[in-house]
Amino acid sequence: MSKLKPLFDRFYARRAQLALAVRSTVAASAAFALATALDLRLPLWAVLTSIIVTQGSVGRSLKATRDYMFGTIGGAVYGGAIAVLIPHTGELQLLGMLVLAVAPLAFVASLNPSLNVATVTGVIVLLVPTMSHIDPLSSAIDRVGEVAVGAFVGLAVSFIVLPSRAHVQIRGAAGRLLELIAAAFTELLAGLSRGRDNDALHRIQDGIGTALVALNATGAEAERERSARLSSGADSGPLLRTVLRLRHDVVMIGRSSVVPLPSELQTRLAAPLAKLSEAIAGYLRGCAEAIREGHSPPPIWPVHVAVKAYAEQVASVRSDGLTRGMSGDAAERFFALGFSLEGMRQNLIDLERVVAEWAEVPRKVKTASRSDHEETPDTAGA
Repeated sequence: MSKLKPLFDRFYARRAQLALAVRSTVAASAAFALATALDLRLPLWAVLTSIIVTQGSVGRSLKATRDYMFGTIGGAVYGGAIAVLIPHTGELQLLGMLVLAVAPLAFVASLNPSLNVATVTGVIVLLVPTMSHIDPLSSAIDRVGEVAVGAFVGLAVSFIVLPSRAHVQIRGAAGRLLELIAAAFTELLAGLSRGRDNDALHRIQDGIGTALVALNATGAEAERERSARLSSGADSGPLLRTVLRLRHDVVMIGRSSVVPLPSELQTRLAAPLAKLSEAIAGYLRGCAEAIREGHSPPPIWPVHVAVKAYAEQVASVRSDGLTRGMSGDAAERFFALGFSLEGMRQNLIDLERVVAEWAEVPRKVKTASRSDHEETPDTAGA
């Protein structure tokens, strides 16, 4: 049994992909059975449509179904109209009609990618009658009917068979992104003692950027589910905006860590920076776990204490005159770091509120303006 556990864990880690595979298989089989029972001319299109609209989440399936149906109907109407209204007998005339059908539909699809299928449908409606000896109007009707059957089956399967809600997926995506930000923050603060080149900075930021794009896509799917009243969870907008601001904070801190601090400042600031790194990274990881599991946010007071201790040490360093000998660029980066850390503290306060909203048993979190929180010395030392 112990030998099977790693294999089971591997499959469990891919449970979302396995569920999509099951849904796609069921959708394809059901679409073929229904198309055959309805005696549709080409069950192939019903099967293909059912697979296309069966997506990783209900919200994504809704969008795929809408786009595919609109594109199919538009392409069928336009292609059928050309075939019916323009007489053609030879191959040269058919080639001209093909150009007339493809060019406008391809142009529309380039303006609105969600209508890509319109071009394909127009070509099918135009050319299938020449191969199967049916009239263009019947070809258009058949195409719309086959796609409608596939879309209906695919959407129904997405709702019934191992349904996956984007509102659930966004929890895991947000948790992963917060953990990436925590790891990057720790690494970037460590750069204040050894510096960091731009290539290294880009490598650190690339993973966060990719995860943020995926999170935004999942958030759009979650809002589509909310609009269709398929989900009653929290609004994803505040979560996405807060995480984006935290990403910007990490970018600003990264720019400040390119040049290491002078040795005197490293000695004086090493301890408060270490505590600051531990407090903020720990809080981000705690929020990641909380939003993933639907728990209340962890206590944020260690962040306030750490930021305040760093600000006090910066003020002490300035009063001792240790910043006077710094070059203009180094001084600018040093004080920008303080402003960035204070901005990150404020965004972590917003994160506390957002995580509480996503908790299954929400905890009351005081949402206050910056002046309502304990007075913290300006971490920039200004």
